[in-house]
Amino acid sequence: MAVTTKSKKKKVARQVSQGRAYIQATFNNTIVTLTDLNGNTIAWSSAGHCGFKGPKKATPFAASVIIKDVAEQAKETGLKEVSVFVKGVGSGRDSAIRALNANGFSVLGIKDTTPLPHNGCRPPKPRRV
Repeated sequence: MAVTTKSKKKKVARQVSQGRAYIQATFNNTIVTLTDLNGNTIAWSSAGHCGFKGPKKATPFAASVIIKDVAEQAKETGLKEVSVFVKGVGSGRDSAIRALNANGFSVLGIKDTTPLPHNGCRPPKPRRV
């Protein structure tokens, strides 16, 4: 009985010079995704992915480590310029943008895409004591 093994195709790294960085900074975690201009993911990382646990995931230091990890992954694609889209109100927002600049990316623009409620959800009924 002959055993056949499938050979994996080598993934071709496409060259992208301009892209987008999506930063989702919540109170519990920070997630960063680098995409090309069409929205195809090049690299992503999060605080939990980088080994942070519990309340340390939402710190500014964790955000800078995440960016370092994403920059390492995206190095082979040749990404140089990014437009930043920030979502959420976590403490990793500002430090993530600063870390992008420090890790060799040229920030073209910053846009805040945090969702704002027009009227919000229905408030809880008043407490009866």
